[in-house]
Amino acid sequence: MLYTLAKSVLFRLDPERAHHWTIDALSAAPRIPGALTALRGLYGVPQTAELATTAFGLSFPHPVGLSAGLDKNGTAAEAFAAMGFGFVEVGTVTPKGQPGNEKPRLFRLKEHEALINRMGFNNVGAEAMARSLAGCRLPVPLFVNIGKNKSTPNETAFEDYVSNLRTLYGHGQAFVVNVSSPNTPGLRSLQQGDDMRQLLQSVASARDVLAASADGGKKPILVKIAPDLTDEQLADTVAAVVASGIDGLVATNTTLSREGLAHRHANEAGGLSGKPLRIRSTEVIRDVYRHTGGTLPIIGSGGIFTADDAYEKIRAGASLVQVYTALIYEGPGLVRRLAEGIRERVRADGFNNVSEAVGRG
Repeated sequence: MLYTLAKSVLFRLDPERAHHWTIDALSAAPRIPGALTALRGLYGVPQTAELATTAFGLSFPHPVGLSAGLDKNGTAAEAFAAMGFGFVEVGTVTPKGQPGNEKPRLFRLKEHEALINRMGFNNVGAEAMARSLAGCRLPVPLFVNIGKNKSTPNETAFEDYVSNLRTLYGHGQAFVVNVSSPNTPGLRSLQQGDDMRQLLQSVASARDVLAASADGGKKPILVKIAPDLTDEQLADTVAAVVASGIDGLVATNTTLSREGLAHRHANEAGGLSGKPLRIRSTEVIRDVYRHTGGTLPIIGSGGIFTADDAYEKIRAGASLVQVYTALIYEGPGLVRRLAEGIRERVRADGFNNVSEAVGRG
């Protein structure tokens, strides 16, 4: 009821303005006495043995996390954790702050429960994010999504990713290499061939050096991939990830496909997220799980609106799942509904916990 009223106001605003208003409000929550406690009371997820999950050497109270893109600068992480998420991913962040693409760059497709965005990694930069995260104390793992500046050529892109890692290594429990956003020119070509191998080897080597000299040890590195890869491209990307010693994959980012859309914004440039992405993202998860024999943990993302959607991705091979667009359409009560629905399905299928259900679809 509360979010229904808020949504009626927010959806009258320009989408990006509504986004900034929401993030600003959540960023202020830790400074308001009792605000985080109230969020936990309203939206927190009861912990149960069936939902507790381990992946990448990290422990999660349940498998439903926040995807990158909502909290680009890491200012609202504490509030999102209080809203019941099992883990929180901030970013995408780049070494230098940048304004992103020209506005308008975010569009609602309400009839499809979808979004199109061409934000272009707008963010305040890695050092500013580090300052924001310095005082954060989250009860769940914090993931940091890292990218390259628009002005950095692909030939030296690895330097941007390594720079991000060095600046933010002490603030995140895991890092996600974003090479799959469709909104930075040429970025997606880093998913393939020698560029991919050089990038991942550089990031993995930098992580190993940091692990030897910093508190927190060896932290997981994941790669976020696009849903638009061909079967051959996906196989090549997965092989590069496995060979580099990277710890896992996020499948998937937004799509350039507009199949089945009939909307006045359907032809806007940018990445499509939401319900239209559900089937394809699950297909990619299933293919990655098959390529790796289940040895490489996967975070499933794309079109998750219901517990059936989330559980479908888990059965396809995802150890964890993430939401973004559904949170905008459904509100913060979504997290508890998804987690409790997953628990019910785990029990109904005779599994003791979520991990036993992974890849069993």
